[in-house]
Amino acid sequence: MTEAPSIIAHLKRDDDGKPYLQGAHCGACGHTYVGAREVCAQCYARDRMQPVSLAETGKLYAYAIVHRSFPGVETPFIDVIVDLEDGAHIKGILKDVAPEPENLAFDMAVKIDYREVVPPGSNEKYLAYFFVPAAI
Repeated sequence: MTEAPSIIAHLKRDDDGKPYLQGAHCGACGHTYVGAREVCAQCYARDRMQPVSLAETGKLYAYAIVHRSFPGVETPFIDVIVDLEDGAHIKGILKDVAPEPENLAFDMAVKIDYREVVPPGSNEKYLAYFFVPAAI
């Protein structure tokens, strides 16, 4: 059985097939970014960026409950920005939580959950990432 391809470039698989999000860490100032980088946007250092696996846990920084979206996208859903434990900031969708404000809290602990999805208008499965509440 073949593995579903990643839906975005910075979602990778290791040699054992385990998914992870790739980032870049600046050896000069220590800032961590989502995806590959050649230059640090924080300190402008060149040739100091190293690829890293991003943290898989973090805290909810901001959210929006989306009630209207593209055709074929089920609504409502919770669009989030998460501060990962390694300092990177990433956008995603929060799953396994009813999309009501009383179910959400800033600094809520979350973790990455990798799932295969079939995007609207496609018959192909892709590997995607989502966030879910982290067990305390």
